[in-house]
Amino acid sequence: MEMTRKHLLCLTILTALSPVLITQSHAQLHLEIAKAPEEAPKIAILPFSGDQNIYPIVENDLNRSGKFTSSSKNLPATADMNNPNAAAWQAAGVPYVVTGNVKPAAGGGFEVHYQLYDVQKQQYLLNELLTVPASRVRQAGHMISDAIFEALTGIKGDFSGRIAYVLRNPATPEQRYTLQIADTDGEQPKTILTSRDPILSPAWTPDAKKIAYVSFETKRPAIYIQDLASGSREKVASFRGLNGAPGFSPDGKKMLFTASIHGNPEIYEMDLETRKLERMTNDSAIDTEARYAPNGKSFIFTSDRGGSPQIYTYSFADGSVKRLTFRGAFNARGALSADGKKIALVHRPSGSNYKVAIQDINTGITNILTPTSLDESPSFSPNGQMVVYATREGNRGLLSIMSLDGRFRMNLPSEQGEVREPAWAPK
Repeated sequence: MEMTRKHLLCLTILTALSPVLITQSHAQLHLEIAKAPEEAPKIAILPFSGDQNIYPIVENDLNRSGKFTSSSKNLPATADMNNPNAAAWQAAGVPYVVTGNVKPAAGGGFEVHYQLYDVQKQQYLLNELLTVPASRVRQAGHMISDAIFEALTGIKGDFSGRIAYVLRNPATPEQRYTLQIADTDGEQPKTILTSRDPILSPAWTPDAKKIAYVSFETKRPAIYIQDLASGSREKVASFRGLNGAPGFSPDGKKMLFTASIHGNPEIYEMDLETRKLERMTNDSAIDTEARYAPNGKSFIFTSDRGGSPQIYTYSFADGSVKRLTFRGAFNARGALSADGKKIALVHRPSGSNYKVAIQDINTGITNILTPTSLDESPSFSPNGQMVVYATREGNRGLLSIMSLDGRFRMNLPSEQGEVREPAWAPK
């Protein structure tokens, strides 16, 4: 995976696509726990009465958070709604218990009542009743997990989110590449785009209702924005030369992208309503992979202007450019956390090893996160607690999700091909 100047440029280039909106699910991703936290607070998830679907989702979500060890099997005690049996759980050393029941709701759907009990304080932290359409039972499970996670950590949960990714399947030439969206546990995948040729770098709008991509279908690279609900799309950039690596402003009104209108790949900004274009960088090097800061006052980008690919920041206030990465001969594909305090990036510490690293913007301290060695395309979860990235293990191309403390990692491979280019949807 030697990424030279040519490969850096290739990060912005796609070949011809033939996009088709598909409503049915496609290839399933399979969740594999690659590393579980050795010590984590226990939480008992008791089977919900009248239900076989929701409590397993809650159990799996909390297990893969890296913050808890949850179980619904071989529990040391019992509990019922409004009867938590605190003494038994306290004796068993289990600090939190989740109980619930599910009943048919008048007019269709279900009523889901769940409780989170603090054994030590002997009080309910959550006691909520939800009315759920039958078609959104899985979403209800993830929402309950989000609420429990926030109640116990003070951090918003991301279990109800979605991840976009590209599946490459050589066995189906006409649909060799598909752009898909799935839940964060790999369930409920939906195909958005199919192509015989590569698809790269999906980019979400801030409201998570649309995705941008690049297509060569007119024999020149063009950027399209596609509505996920209707499948309608709009061509927004088709200039002479390159058009690639789109990224949206925090308010969704503008887009940064790479173009070679004047011969060299530079960063441009487009007002998506007026189509007014402004050139942001002007250097003989390759400038690409621009991403807005959460406050909209700057953006980060990759450039080899210093002799090797590194991450830089551009200030809208005065047009100044500052280098951010100095450790290692290769740093690229930068992604900012939602609070703007950290950058996830592809870092080469030595040889042909490419790992995901996390850099603190204020201190400049860079820590290698991933144990694998062919990692790319990192993307933060909205709450900044996890990073999804593409990697290889043996002959498998798969996605991994890892907690920033390094205590937990899960893999999301597909039996129908290799998975690349993940992008976590914003909240």
